[in-house]
Amino acid sequence: MIDPLAEVVTLLQPRARYSKVVSGAGAWRVRRSHAGQPFYCVVLEGVSQLTVGGQEPLPLRQGDFVLIPESHEFAMTSLQPPPDTAADAPPLALADGAFRLGTDEGPAETVLLVGHCAFDSPDAALLVSLLPQLIHIRGEQRLATLVQLVRDESRAQRPGRELVLSHLLEVLLIEALRSGAGTAASPGLLRGLADERLALALRRMHEDSARPWTVAQLASEAALSRSAFFERFSSAVGVAPMAYLLRWRMARAKLLLRQCGTVAEVAQQVGYGSASAFSVAFTRHVGVPPTRYLAHA
Repeated sequence: MIDPLAEVVTLLQPRARYSKVVSGAGAWRVRRSHAGQPFYCVVLEGVSQLTVGGQEPLPLRQGDFVLIPESHEFAMTSLQPPPDTAADAPPLALADGAFRLGTDEGPAETVLLVGHCAFDSPDAALLVSLLPQLIHIRGEQRLATLVQLVRDESRAQRPGRELVLSHLLEVLLIEALRSGAGTAASPGLLRGLADERLALALRRMHEDSARPWTVAQLASEAALSRSAFFERFSSAVGVAPMAYLLRWRMARAKLLLRQCGTVAEVAQQVGYGSASAFSVAFTRHVGVPPTRYLAHA
């Protein structure tokens, strides 16, 4: 049986790109605006708050892991942040390469490992659209073990530290995506897989994406009525069933084109009756015809 999440993660090619240890004491806040970069945070000690896109603050505590697959505006603060009107003091660089927020006197009340990862897939934007906007993991033993390893390695100054930390963070990212299936706060593939009925339909779509599926057929796979399936799928995954299937077909089509398949072959493998019908759909979705995409792949 094909695992939809494994397929998406494999195509995403996650990689830890940058990380730093940040400690804080007193009242502090750091605000960032990123152009859609994946951001993650591990709470090594203490507590903190994360606010994403003007939503309600998310309290974080030791052992928590947060992944924002496509970050834009967000803020990290102490549990009691400074007033909104107060200016944000820049982080103080420490001698060991770490950074300090808030007051620099006394022991740290909060220690975070924050950073950016990268999705090396050329289809990253398309695949990220299948994921929740925010993944927050708490109370997962496997993840807690990885967080402990990351914490120990981030504090050590052993040879190969950056390489080991990079690989540990890659595993942490993948485990977070897998663990987040039952805890996703926003719509996406993870929330859909957490629903036993919807998971059946999602697996069938991934197992046989070339099949000319209808909503009624997928509803039958999920043992739901057509209307109940459509509403439940759209609410959990964030897009309608046929829109999800189209996104997945286009992601597979891009991969197959890069693997030197002809347009006609790829059209057949992703469920189109003719190369022309596939070309129209691909151009509308990707922005360039498959022949041009293939020439620059």
